[in-house]
Amino acid sequence: MSHSVLQIGIVGLPNVGKSTLFNALTKKSVPAENYPFCTIDPSIGIVPVPDERLDKLSAMSKSKKTIPAVVEFVDIAGLVKGASEGEGLGNKFLSHIREVDAVAEVVRIFEDESIIHVAGKIDPLFDIEVINMELELGGIKKPTLYVLNTSEASEKFKNEFKSKLPGPYIEVDPIFGTGLDNLIKESYNLLGLITFFTTGEKESRAWTTKRGSTAPEAGRSIHNDFKDKFIRAEIITYDKLLEAGSYAKARERGWIRTEGKEYIVQDGDVIEFLI
Repeated sequence: MSHSVLQIGIVGLPNVGKSTLFNALTKKSVPAENYPFCTIDPSIGIVPVPDERLDKLSAMSKSKKTIPAVVEFVDIAGLVKGASEGEGLGNKFLSHIREVDAVAEVVRIFEDESIIHVAGKIDPLFDIEVINMELELGGIKKPTLYVLNTSEASEKFKNEFKSKLPGPYIEVDPIFGTGLDNLIKESYNLLGLITFFTTGEKESRAWTTKRGSTAPEAGRSIHNDFKDKFIRAEIITYDKLLEAGSYAKARERGWIRTEGKEYIVQDGDVIEFLI
């Protein structure tokens, strides 16, 4: 991954509620100054990954700053059939989507037949096929999460449709802002990511690494040099540290382990890197 933060591209046909969803997500947006690798761009929202573990660690350490892990959501220009042949903003669309790590595909499940649909009929599975075909023709195979915009959906139609989906899905109602935290967490899971923490009086922070990373690889999230200069890491699971109440008490109880280069970082580890 070239960028230190993960990017999820929000795609969908016109009139599916894509911008409503993007706007709802960016309301949760965090200021970019703590994330120097992020781009400042109106079509990109830097969205914190909700994690109560971080808040608890921060309270324990009385940290001056609390910095969550983030995912970037990119609002990608509307897709139309024929994008791969350069229709509409086709080429721009495909170049933007090649840069993201995964796709959140917004599908509107209508109840109201009076609302105009671009293909003239309401058929979510057809919509998905159109988008997936364009991605395939553009040579793009990325993990996809189907985001069902249920603002106007009837239960019957929703349930009938969900059983036919070709991949993992999440339900959101962007108008009321429900399901957004789940969408952020699911995007994180889709990419095979886990969270580890650093905590102290200065700051408590959540970091992102790929599932299966060794301690030196995970250390790169913090600083590129950490991988090469890694000597060892002191590790305790988040719940054990909270149970002890402080690093000092955790040390007394012998709960802090020293691990070497081979250690595979687990979700919820609190790590102090020694370099």
